[in-house]
Amino acid sequence: MAHLLGAEALHLEFPTKVVFDSVTVGINEGDRIGIVGRNGDGKSSLLKMLAGTLEPDSGRVTRRAGVRLGVLSQTDDLDPDLNVREAIVGDVPEYMWASDPKIRDVLAGLTGDIDWTKKIGDLSGGQRRRASLAKLLIGDWEVLALDEPTNHLDIEAITWLAGHLKRRWSASQGGLFVVTHDRWFLDEICTQTWEVHDRIIEPFEGGYAAYILQRVERDRMAAASEAKRQNLMRKELAWLRRGAPARTSKPKFRIDAATQLIENEPPPRNIVELQQMAISRLGKDVVDLLDVSVSFGDLEVFRDVTWRLAPGERTGVLGVNGAGKSTLLNLITGDLEPTTGKVKRGKTVVVATLSQQLAELAEHGNDRVSDVIGRKRTTYAAGDKEMTPGQMLERLGFTSVQLATPVKDLSGGQRRRLQLLLILLDEPNVLILDEPTNDLDTDMLAAMEDLLDTWPGTLIVVSHDRYFLERVTDQQYAVIDGQFRHLPGGVDEYLRLSAVAQAASASRAATAITDDSAGSQPGSSSSGVVASQYSGAEIRAAKKEVNRIERRLTKIEELEASLHTQMADNPTDYELTAKLDAQLRELADERDGLEMEWLEASEIAG
Repeated sequence: MAHLLGAEALHLEFPTKVVFDSVTVGINEGDRIGIVGRNGDGKSSLLKMLAGTLEPDSGRVTRRAGVRLGVLSQTDDLDPDLNVREAIVGDVPEYMWASDPKIRDVLAGLTGDIDWTKKIGDLSGGQRRRASLAKLLIGDWEVLALDEPTNHLDIEAITWLAGHLKRRWSASQGGLFVVTHDRWFLDEICTQTWEVHDRIIEPFEGGYAAYILQRVERDRMAAASEAKRQNLMRKELAWLRRGAPARTSKPKFRIDAATQLIENEPPPRNIVELQQMAISRLGKDVVDLLDVSVSFGDLEVFRDVTWRLAPGERTGVLGVNGAGKSTLLNLITGDLEPTTGKVKRGKTVVVATLSQQLAELAEHGNDRVSDVIGRKRTTYAAGDKEMTPGQMLERLGFTSVQLATPVKDLSGGQRRRLQLLLILLDEPNVLILDEPTNDLDTDMLAAMEDLLDTWPGTLIVVSHDRYFLERVTDQQYAVIDGQFRHLPGGVDEYLRLSAVAQAASASRAATAITDDSAGSQPGSSSSGVVASQYSGAEIRAAKKEVNRIERRLTKIEELEASLHTQMADNPTDYELTAKLDAQLRELADERDGLEMEWLEASEIAG
């Protein structure tokens, strides 16, 4: 393969730390490299040195003559006074960029819902990130260097970006290296993984799943001091191996070796035991939303939503920004009352929210970590074990030295972990996690997931991190067009429904424009044709069909869960596994058909 760029004997040192010591790496045509490691170990510094925006103390970075390199940093450099069009395409005439299908694809995928006349300074964080990505991706680059490209992006945008990067070049062309904590994204696009640790760069074949397998193999041979880390990675590998088939289907993920490693590894969570503990703490009544509708003036956010939260339920909530996820959480916490309908809460319910703002730490800025923890309870029940707050901190990656550190001097990831620990020490029985993965590296995400595996309460997670969402929750729901929809097919089903909903919305908008332009011509109506299109009998029949389909989708979900359990219980019975896999594919095909029928019927039912 042709060489694109590389580094020879790189040495980088800060006043208090040596980051790299004589590191040599190379990137060739066709390489898709994910860079992982603990926060502070030098991932972004490595990317900046390779991209030429940071000079090493010694060593050199080489680049093939004429190679075009595009760089996305963590902070955008867009001029806040420019409008979106000026920031992305500059003064290039419209006929030039609009005639290029690749550019049109990028703009449609990232900026389709952004007003191009808006100033960059008036955009949200997610919109600014998408504008920065669009400006970069419309360029003609042979190598892309991306530093946390999924920050502030929702699941739809992350999925689009992964698809774009996979088809941007042919398999033997182009080069990509990316720093990200999004493990689904890593697994989706990367063919190699570089782990940055202890002043070195250790290469692994494959994406995140393959990296975890090879890391477990490495850790098995490590010193006894690595035992705790090894056990955690084995648990992570067990979940990866037993998860969705697509996650473990890459050729470089050695399935036989993985099966042998996790032969005696139990599932990440004992769901039955956790539910029993949750009932003992909560009773049978948690929070019930009964025929709830919420409106703000003329804006209807929810209509006729019914949702009964069960003790021990672990639910992920999906939806585009602005769909109403925060409204839903506020209904559960009691910070918002519904416009119509009722919210019932159990008498013993104690709700806690891990918010994005780190508000719980605001009053502790000058206090040492040990002092903050010392004011809480002396023990914490994690599953069937009693742990001290110090042991909890160790489990979340804190060292003894960091216990004496003032809270204000902690990194973003450390404050995030301390925030979670303070909430858990208050022993709530309903826990809401609102974008909990911000500022956490892959190791700390695994540690947080491990801790949540033993938490015996009702868990609600709102996150754009697909991997985390699938890892810690047992079912997912979506907020779509004012409805709260169960997703038996998980995130993949949500992405399909979201795409169909967007297409339907665009179609309705086009119909409205056509009707408006028709004016008062015979047979036209400025109010559209939907309102009077169906009879009462047709609407009632459609509602019955919606109920029938939803019952069958629930049954399919139960059957799929049973088949996955059988596959996990018989990992070495390849004949049985093949049979069960065929049954899973049949159920998936049936589910796809039912979802389309559901969309058609629900359009009529209203």
